[in-house]
Amino acid sequence: MSGAATASIWRQPMQVWAVAFACVVAFMGIGLVDPILPAIAESLQASPVETELLFTSYLLVTGLAMLITSYISSRIGAKATLLIGLTLIIAFSLACALSGSVDAVIGFRAGWGLGNALFISTALATIVGAASGGSGAAIILYEAALGIGIAVGPLLGGLLGEVSWRGPFFGVAVLMAVAFIAIAVLLRTPGEKREPVRLSAPFRALGRPALAVLAAAALFYNIGFFVLLAFSPFPLGFGAMGIGFTFFGWGVALAITSVWVAPILTRRMPRTAVLMLILPLLAVDLLAAALMVDSPAGLVVCIVIGGMLLGIVNTVLTESVMEATDLPRSVASSSYSAVRFLGGAAAPPLAALLWHLYGAAVPYLCAAASVLIATVIIALGRRVLAPVDARELQPADEAAAVLVGDAA
Repeated sequence: MSGAATASIWRQPMQVWAVAFACVVAFMGIGLVDPILPAIAESLQASPVETELLFTSYLLVTGLAMLITSYISSRIGAKATLLIGLTLIIAFSLACALSGSVDAVIGFRAGWGLGNALFISTALATIVGAASGGSGAAIILYEAALGIGIAVGPLLGGLLGEVSWRGPFFGVAVLMAVAFIAIAVLLRTPGEKREPVRLSAPFRALGRPALAVLAAAALFYNIGFFVLLAFSPFPLGFGAMGIGFTFFGWGVALAITSVWVAPILTRRMPRTAVLMLILPLLAVDLLAAALMVDSPAGLVVCIVIGGMLLGIVNTVLTESVMEATDLPRSVASSSYSAVRFLGGAAAPPLAALLWHLYGAAVPYLCAAASVLIATVIIALGRRVLAPVDARELQPADEAAAVLVGDAA
């Protein structure tokens, strides 16, 4: 990239920087809770199963809300949708911080998920529409926000979690409040075009065979994803900072492969071939985690390697969704996200229950089997997925794949 082009990327209107900052904080929320899961369980006298429901409530509501966010934003506009999403995140993260029981935190995390769905479904389009230097500049800014947020979230969670399990929730509320003020003051959307989306559109989209195959594969894949992310803090046995540093490495690995490695692979191989290569490798990594569950150092290595593989699969799966049908991409991605988040919502408490009944290795074994089921679904559905391998993404759509793929 030339020096002039690089300079133009960083010479953006303040409204772009306001949304980009909010994106960093939103992506931080992905791993923020991880380091404090054991502390929450101890402080609130909750079982691991109850504690893992923090992920379940958040992901379940995020997924279901994805079915209606395009309907809402297409009617009230991008700025209003962003501000409503941020308001909900601020309110419910504060409520989590002030809670006195694990049941209350679980409930408030559900409200946080609604705010997150409204925000992430709208942020990319806002940056692309407002950035100077074309869609390429917007993509780089978005990728930078994604990488910083995913990597820093667990680290900040660990730092604040060393003080109190409430610290990360207060931290999110403060940062999101700053983002809310910045967007309210700086974001301007004159002449915004609104094309109303029917409420039934995401539901009807799942009737398309290619989209149904990808959604089913993603449901089983996400079980593996969230066993690795949400269950691993318990067998690691580290304090908040140890867990934070571990998932900082996980986040860096995921960001690097989702932003840079996945596009390299898809330029050289069909997307379905990439999935059928990387998914079995992820299953092997989960199997290795099961075998080394009693070795903290070995489990850390498996977690970081898993991050590398997850970054590739996330992006390639979502790219495939965007090219699988002729539906508007916002409709296709919301339908797909709703189904895949169901797998993410079910995995954490099931993993904790299996751990309690059979030992710490069993959740990883089940996760590996689930990822192999996803591989089989892709293999059996390759005929209906032919359009996925035949089309090239436009740059803005590739950025959207990175966003939606890593917004869980």
